[in-house]
Amino acid sequence: QVHVVESGGGLVQAGGSLRLSCAASGRTFSTRAMGWFRSAPGKERDFVAVINWSDGSTDYADSAKGRFTIFRDNAKNTMYLQMNSLKPEDTAVYYCNARVMGNSYWGHGTQVTVSS
Repeated sequence: QVHVVESGGGLVQAGGSLRLSCAASGRTFSTRAMGWFRSAPGKERDFVAVINWSDGSTDYADSAKGRFTIFRDNAKNTMYLQMNSLKPEDTAVYYCNARVMGNSYWGHGTQVTVSS
């Protein structure tokens, strides 16, 4: 079993920054990748960014490119999402996802609200 917990959400003005954290615990030794998704009010959960746990390669949604950076601390089994130049349309619940041994694990989400 793997547990995933997000933190770092909050309220920020447009143009500001936030850093989200995602800590994974449990049977994480075979983590393949970890990523961020978000769900805005009334919308489906969308992909934001992902990082390959073995080689650190990353991929981003077009909406995140140039503004968000995903990175990891292998020793701490923790992943981060640095979000800069935030826009009101970034307002959403952000969810962390961990892919471990063919299974997908989700956190409960952390709210990010960007005011205009």
